[in-house]
Amino acid sequence: MFDALCRERYGRLMALATMLAGPDEAPDLVHDAMIAVFAKHRRFASLNAADAYVRRAIATRFIDRGRRRTRHDATVKRLAAQTPAAHEDHLPEPRPDLDLALMELPPRVRACVVLRYLDDLSVRDTAGALGLSEGAVKRYVSDGLAALNARLGTDARPDDSDRVPVGTVRGQR
Repeated sequence: MFDALCRERYGRLMALATMLAGPDEAPDLVHDAMIAVFAKHRRFASLNAADAYVRRAIATRFIDRGRRRTRHDATVKRLAAQTPAAHEDHLPEPRPDLDLALMELPPRVRACVVLRYLDDLSVRDTAGALGLSEGAVKRYVSDGLAALNARLGTDARPDDSDRVPVGTVRGQR
C-alpha cells in the first residue's frame, strides 16, 4: 500500500503540505506523516483509505508544529524582554499574495481554509480530517477568509451551500 500511495498520490500529498506549511517544510511534513502512518504496519482496505489517513496525519502534524512554534515564540519573546534591545534589521514588507497571507493565519485556521477551499473538501470532510466539529470548521474558515480578505484587499465570501436560514422549518422557506 505504501508503494502505491507514493506512486499515485505523493504529488497531491505534497501539494496539501505545501499549502499548509510552505514549500520549505512540506517534504518533511509529508515524510513525517507517512513514517508515522506506515511504521505501525497498518492495514488499509483501499488506497483511498490510506490516502485519507495520511492526509489527516499531515494536518495533525502541521497543527502540532504550530503549537510548538507558538510556545517557542512566546519563550523567545519573554527572554528577549529580559535582555537589552538588539539592533533591529529592517525587513522588507511581505508581498500581498496568497502564500504569504496563508502563512500569517494560525495553524488550525490555515488547515481549515486549505482543506476546505484548496483541497476542495466539504465542511464534514474537513471536520473529520482534523477531528473538529463542523461548527468549529465553519468558524475557522470564516475567520480565515476574513483575515485573507483583509490582508489581500479582496471581498471573497464562502458559498452559501452549507448555510441553513435560522428559523426555517424543514420543507418551508
